[in-house]
Amino acid sequence: MQSRTHLLAVILALLAGLGFSSNAWAKDQHASRDVSQIRAVLDDQAQAWNRGDIEKFMTGYWKSDETTFVGATGVKNGWQAILENYRKRYPDRAAMGKLEFSNLDIRVIDKRAAYALGEFKLQRAEGAVSGYFTLVFRKFSQGWCIVSDHTTVGSPNKE
Repeated sequence: MQSRTHLLAVILALLAGLGFSSNAWAKDQHASRDVSQIRAVLDDQAQAWNRGDIEKFMTGYWKSDETTFVGATGVKNGWQAILENYRKRYPDRAAMGKLEFSNLDIRVIDKRAAYALGEFKLQRAEGAVSGYFTLVFRKFSQGWCIVSDHTTVGSPNKE
């Protein structure tokens, strides 16, 4: 009986070490759900942008003075400043064009923090723009929101 108990303990320890514990499974299930929710935020943003609705696009960002955006024009601090920057740079539907996100890599750090790396393409009459972004997400009671956005315009160097 003791050897059977010992064998069972060894098997459970091995499975736990391989990530088969119920706790690891639960974390994976939550992380997968969080990734889907973050992807939905980005999908909603792209759809809002493509309708010409900057205000709806901004619902993906945390509505706080602590939210930051880093881009070609420098650092913008605060949700309102970011909104005003978008309004200035994209004054109408034609200037906004069609936005597409691709090559998304969303990583959940813990139950309240995640980041997304990706590429954006903006098709406009005045010319296409593309680049890369890193978004830091935080989970609030209302869901995942972007708390920091670092976007770089331009193509990678071809070597």
